[in-house]
Amino acid sequence: MVFDEISALCVRVAETASVPLARARSLPAGAYLSAGFYELEEQKLFRAGWLCVAHVSEVSQTGDCLALDMLGEPLVVTRDAAGNVHVLSRVCPHRNLDMIALENGFPRRLHAAHLVCAYHSWSFEMDGKLRSCPHMQQAEGFAKQDWPLGEVRSEIWNGFVFVNFDGTAPPLVEVYGDLDELLAPWRFEEMQIVISMDWDCAFNWKVMVENWMESYHHIGAHRTTLNPIMPGQNTWTEPEHPFYVHAHLPFTAKFCAEIDAAKVRGDQPAGFMLIDGITSTQTKEWGLFVGHPFFMFLTMPDRLLWYRLFPLGAEHCRLQTMTLVTREAMVSPNFAATLEAEKELLRNFHVEDMEVNRAVQAGLKSSFARQGPLSHLEEPVWLIQRHLAARLNGGWPQRVVRGPYYGPHTAS
Repeated sequence: MVFDEISALCVRVAETASVPLARARSLPAGAYLSAGFYELEEQKLFRAGWLCVAHVSEVSQTGDCLALDMLGEPLVVTRDAAGNVHVLSRVCPHRNLDMIALENGFPRRLHAAHLVCAYHSWSFEMDGKLRSCPHMQQAEGFAKQDWPLGEVRSEIWNGFVFVNFDGTAPPLVEVYGDLDELLAPWRFEEMQIVISMDWDCAFNWKVMVENWMESYHHIGAHRTTLNPIMPGQNTWTEPEHPFYVHAHLPFTAKFCAEIDAAKVRGDQPAGFMLIDGITSTQTKEWGLFVGHPFFMFLTMPDRLLWYRLFPLGAEHCRLQTMTLVTREAMVSPNFAATLEAEKELLRNFHVEDMEVNRAVQAGLKSSFARQGPLSHLEEPVWLIQRHLAARLNGGWPQRVVRGPYYGPHTAS
């Protein structure tokens, strides 16, 4: 697609995102198919924003490493002797060897005293400093301190490790600080990953994020798995925020009554041990979030779901779907049995999502693909469009003062 066609596509995206929710439409198909448009997204959204690459539990001890590729960059997340987390390049500065091979393209965990390049045995500390470099004494002007591993700007928010490639993103406290009080009971930083599933996805990253954030599809794709307890028509979305979208998935009255009855009996509800300190409302809904562009997480009364996404092009991404629980839950008597049961449940509805996402990507290639009308229940899709259009134009959606989290928001 030539430059003028990409410019025309950006205009169509901006026009689509400019209308009120009541007149909202899906994005033009080119936004999910064009390699040139994807490259623009990478520049304007991905490299200019914060991308979540790890959870601190994956590098909990000195010497722990997590190797991963993000936007074509071979990276390794490390924890040094001082307890600090770094996001380093895996590329040795000597002859540019990628020092850690990945398995099937997905992240790889390992533990090492030092990072060692197998090519010429240069080694590096966990903070990236060059530790040893055999037989370099005759290289004129050579100084070890001048040859560390490259380091990407990174910050940690509530236990999640983020990178910003171009250095322009505002501090994470400005991006997600509004959520700190709401999410405090979950203590993300203390949770552990107990389930991880890998998915190689033949669809655009936005197909994944839009599906993640709208629960209208519960009535179709999840009609037998999720809709019976969280009907799509009952979901609602918080007012617009420049950095994230927050939606609520309330349980049915019947399911809430069962939760209350179990509490009166002193019974533990199905699933893992409940999160201590969550509100009564939070025990009766799922909280659905996406931090733009693709930091996807979901709070449940007993756990946290986190989706780690790796965009690979206009029609390809990799995904890891993670379940995190508290340490208290992990030592509860029924943990092993619960874990096996929850793996099956999670895989079932994950597969449902993957099937519809692949079918959407296929449909977008059809000559009959249209910009279909959005339901009010797809407000998150409309908000994602608005963020995309604003960032492609170098700005942000207009910030809305946030109110308390106690009731549905009806969009105009």
